[in-house]
Amino acid sequence: KFADEAICIGPSESSKSYLNMPAIIAAAELTNADAIHPGYGFLSESSKFSHICAENGIEFIGPPPETIDSMGNKSKAKETMKNIGVPIIYGSDGLITNIDHAYIEAEKAGYPIILKASAGGGGRGMRIVEKKEQMENSFKTAQSEAQMSFNNGDLYLEKLIEKPRHIEVQILADSHGNVVALGERECSIQRRHQKIIEESPSSAVTDDIRKQMFDAAINGAKSVNYLGAGTIEFLMDPNHNFY
Repeated sequence: KFADEAICIGPSESSKSYLNMPAIIAAAELTNADAIHPGYGFLSESSKFSHICAENGIEFIGPPPETIDSMGNKSKAKETMKNIGVPIIYGSDGLITNIDHAYIEAEKAGYPIILKASAGGGGRGMRIVEKKEQMENSFKTAQSEAQMSFNNGDLYLEKLIEKPRHIEVQILADSHGNVVALGERECSIQRRHQKIIEESPSSAVTDDIRKQMFDAAINGAKSVNYLGAGTIEFLMDPNHNFY
């Protein structure tokens, strides 16, 4: 309604529109746009798209390609956080390459486990597997959903944390290396892994845990030269351990 111009970039299916890089760049060039905001999800976590914007002299509203590479991909992000001492959930070391690999990693972690899309977000490409017999169907479903939603079917596996709280810390980072944590939000009330309501501050987070979370979030952002607004997300178990 309020845009000065609107350009059609394709049909409603995201893989043919909001994930279609040539169409978005063409729309930007057609309108002489200086910058592109890639939206929520979609190409906001694509280092390739950030790189293409730079090549075309268009400002990508988000982090540089190197940062997205280390943080946008969930399995890489886990590795990055582990290396700087942020606690992470036990799970596969990197991606699950096939169903046999999934069985092996699930046995190591112990059921129940959760399969997650590495390029994903918003609860898509995620499946809980409570026993071995459910693995094959869950693996195929999560993989195809990830491919359809993110154009990337890569999965990784984690031990399922039961009755978790979803706590996220909002950070802002500038291009001079300054990072601040603006507070935490609790997003535990969800439907289909999508948050329905956010509460801030969280009633479950003590001052001590809050400081630890903020420190972990700031250190994590600094370690990858993060730029812009972002969220470092944590799961907290019933014993107040966070990952």
